Amino acid sequence: MQFELSDFDAVFAVIKRQWRVVAVSVFTAILLGAGYLATAVPLYTASAKVLIDRTNGQVVEQLSTVGAVADEEASVLSQVEVLKSDTIALAVVDKLNLTENPQFNSGSGSIMGAAVGAIRSVLNIGGWFAAESETDAKDEADRKRQLAADTLLRNLDVSRLGRTYVLEVEYTSVSAQLSADVANTIASEYLLDKLNSKYEATRRASDWLSDRIAELRQKALETDLAVQKFRATNGLVQAGNGLVSDQQLSELNSALIAAQSDTAKARARLQRIETILSSDEVDAVVTDILDSTVANDLRKKYLESSKTEAEISARLGRQHVQAVRLRNEMQEYKRLMFEEVSRVAQSYKSDLEVDAAREQQLRESVEQASNVSSTASETQVQLRELQRESETYKNLYQTFLQRYQEAVQQQSFPVTEARVISNATPPNRASSPVKPLILAFFTLLGGVVGMGVGAGREFRDRFFRTGDQVREVLGQEFLGNVNEIDGKPVSNAADGFDKSRAVLKTSSVSDYVIEYPLSSMAETLRSARLAIDLNLPSKQCRVIGVVSTLPGEGKSTISANLAELLANQGAKTVLIDADIRNPGSTRAMGRHAKAGLLEVLLDGVDYRDALLFNQKTGLAFLPTVVKQRVTHSSELLMSGAMRKLLSDLSAEFDYVIVDLPPLGPVIDARAIGTRMDGFIFVVEWGQTARRAVRNVLVHEPVIRDKCLGVILNRVDLEKLKLYRAYGSGDYYNSRYTGYYHDEK
Repeated sequence: MQFELSDFDAVFAVIKRQWRVVAVSVFTAILLGAGYLATAVPLYTASAKVLIDRTNGQVVEQLSTVGAVADEEASVLSQVEVLKSDTIALAVVDKLNLTENPQFNSGSGSIMGAAVGAIRSVLNIGGWFAAESETDAKDEADRKRQLAADTLLRNLDVSRLGRTYVLEVEYTSVSAQLSADVANTIASEYLLDKLNSKYEATRRASDWLSDRIAELRQKALETDLAVQKFRATNGLVQAGNGLVSDQQLSELNSALIAAQSDTAKARARLQRIETILSSDEVDAVVTDILDSTVANDLRKKYLESSKTEAEISARLGRQHVQAVRLRNEMQEYKRLMFEEVSRVAQSYKSDLEVDAAREQQLRESVEQASNVSSTASETQVQLRELQRESETYKNLYQTFLQRYQEAVQQQSFPVTEARVISNATPPNRASSPVKPLILAFFTLLGGVVGMGVGAGREFRDRFFRTGDQVREVLGQEFLGNVNEIDGKPVSNAADGFDKSRAVLKTSSVSDYVIEYPLSSMAETLRSARLAIDLNLPSKQCRVIGVVSTLPGEGKSTISANLAELLANQGAKTVLIDADIRNPGSTRAMGRHAKAGLLEVLLDGVDYRDALLFNQKTGLAFLPTVVKQRVTHSSELLMSGAMRKLLSDLSAEFDYVIVDLPPLGPVIDARAIGTRMDGFIFVVEWGQTARRAVRNVLVHEPVIRDKCLGVILNRVDLEKLKLYRAYGSGDYYNSRYTGYYHDEK
């Protein structure tokens, strides 16, 4: 939303218009504030500061399983509520014996406070019966303690300093020393309460741990016994880190592998020696033959005979007796050697059978052990479950036992996570009432109330203030403003002229446009003449009625000055005072007249004999001389004589200005409305309600249709400035008036 300069001007204008209301309201508020300060009893506030020490909290956490709560936002705010709790308040009441302290029980001591307390006690009728019933149920001392605690909490304020871990404890009372004592006691009782609460928590934890430890000890024993019974029942004998059956299976597997290797070796040796026997090769040997002495001797003899046989055969021939004998010996030696080899082969075969039998036995043992181990593995699933349960209870038992020992030690460990960093001292001056602040508050309150009242008055302002309002509300042309005129006595020098036929004015008001031709009033009336001439161009004589809604709006003054202006400008003008019931123009200009309008209408007097003349301007004036109360004034104005009079005057004059009665209280102006060529409507500025003027014009269509314009009379020019919005016609008229008008 955009605000223009005119919006702010309008606000300031409203404030200026209602400045008297605002000033009275502010002055009254200042008097009330001064009265309050005169009766208020000074109060003193002392403060102590408590630090939530995280370092101490870490020490406590290391020494206790309860530990300190992390001092985050919620934790610090929780400590604020602890400081403001009934527990701390009752402890302070007991320690300082506040129930018997006269300064504490005196309250604020101010007259206003006593009055408020009395009113509250009178209004709290139901509390009387409640107090009586509570007195029957509770001891009087407890009731006093609780009342003292409630009073203490009402005067206590605990706040956190910024984002720090420092809490400020403030207490306010009528005594500076009492404020300091209470603040310090609250801080100390808070620390003591922290220690006590920690001790109680640790003690409760110790008791609970003690019961839990006994339960865990029994559980650990029961689960361990269940493991041992299960082992014995299922033959799960433990050896080292495993079962005996598992260890046996491992050893049998190792022995089986070795037996299989031995069997393979024996079979290989047997196959080799059988190959030698089948091939009949004397040179083929095996390891065991080389180790045989008999075989070696036979082989040696065989070789020697073979050598000798070769030599003899070479020397004596193969058929030599010695050669044949030697070959026979060699054949015997060979037979004996093969017999030795056959014996070794039989030994190899026996070894193979032994190794194979041993392998088979080990294989059967492994199969049997595998079956046992498989059965044990299935059973071990249950065993491991029992073992895990047993180990769990053992660990819990050890853990709880350790924590129990720590908790027992923590009961006597005097460490809290809070400490006092600043003790309260008796203040040197009162904290309240703050006189400048109180006066400023009452002044502001008075200003707000005054502006509220002023705004209400402004809202209820239903009078005409500006020409724009005239155009918007009435739909009529605005001719101008006429300022309030202060009349003064004037001397009427006739200079040889017959005073009985002269206009003798009692005040300068009716002669204002002549004395001040450049005034705003003269300009407004010149605007009225222009409206008359423009709206009635074909008329040789313009008969113009000047009316208002209510009496006293200044229509007679406007009529007289308008007629004087027209006459002074050279137009033949006659002014008729047609307000028979209240002839204001006659009192101002022809008080000395002996005959007038009534004589012309009733007695047939020639109007020329009743006219009064202004020697200076040439204005003719027909007064109304009321010698007795006239009850049929409307009929006179509607009569044929009045019609004839207007007709005769129209033939002689250029302008006939008729000062008519007001439209609101009487019907005279309505009666003569059809005989007027136009009307000038006079409205008193700031006095005549808009609704009244609008209703008159709505219900009088003849006058509304012939209305040439509206003049706002008796305008307060200084106040009018406050109603001139920036950009309006009134604003520019007032701004440039000084260039063209000689304002008085």
